[in-house]
Amino acid sequence: MILVTGATGNLGRAAIDQLLTKVEPSEIVAFVRDEGKAGSLKEKGVQIRIGDFDDIRSLEQALEGVDRVLLVSSTAHGKLFQQHKNVIDTAKKANIKQLVYTGTAVKDEANSTLKAMLEAHFQTEEYLRNSSVPYTILRNTMYTDTLPLFAGEKVFDTGIILPAGDGQIPFALRREMGEAAANVLVQTGHENRTYVLTGSELYSFKEVAQLMSEVSGKNVTYISSDPKAHEEMLLSFGIPEFGIATITGFITDMREGRYTILSDDFEVLLGRKPLSLKEGLQEVFAI
Repeated sequence: MILVTGATGNLGRAAIDQLLTKVEPSEIVAFVRDEGKAGSLKEKGVQIRIGDFDDIRSLEQALEGVDRVLLVSSTAHGKLFQQHKNVIDTAKKANIKQLVYTGTAVKDEANSTLKAMLEAHFQTEEYLRNSSVPYTILRNTMYTDTLPLFAGEKVFDTGIILPAGDGQIPFALRREMGEAAANVLVQTGHENRTYVLTGSELYSFKEVAQLMSEVSGKNVTYISSDPKAHEEMLLSFGIPEFGIATITGFITDMREGRYTILSDDFEVLLGRKPLSLKEGLQEVFAI
């Protein structure tokens, strides 16, 4: 039995979609906060268990009869490590055979404006390694799927205007990240390993714009804008200050090279090369 947390979120659902091609639906448990959002999973025969990371009793009930867990990292900033710790502690009591954790592939986190969030990921990794729970850590790079968020809804008309400088990122599709996680959960030999999941090549946003031009037939330009002007633009859109701080934090990390990491682990787990960024852009922007 495999339990997936964050099952109605993007990565959790992607992992379940892949698991459904590998095991019976009755062997998959979706851990969700809102049963109303899990209707499509229930229709497919996936078990639904309700709870949240702050409710230890709900975690205990959710893990009954479960062998393996995919812990999709929490998005509750300020509570990440404690929530992850709750899951790991409960998994230890339940004698879980494997806990797969989705962290982040980033470096020099101590100098990031997102330091608190990033350090919570690495604290989780350390706690998991020391827990005696058999583990697999998946450090995921920036998703190709986030490009519409950073580039904007009208990117094919306006081009990319972003203070990302010449920073290079090994973008990868979230769907394929879910596939890699599913493979780890149904295969053997991944216990007590850490994998860094990145695309096969590094791309600056100038190169992203060039690829977008190729796939769309339009001239997509890239302007590396002023960080302060970009923040003011986001503010004019009515985005709350916390949201602006998070978005600009990611952009700053990209500009300062914190995502400039390459690894062939993704290819190993997929059993093939991941899709190229060009192919990913065609999928994400439905071109």
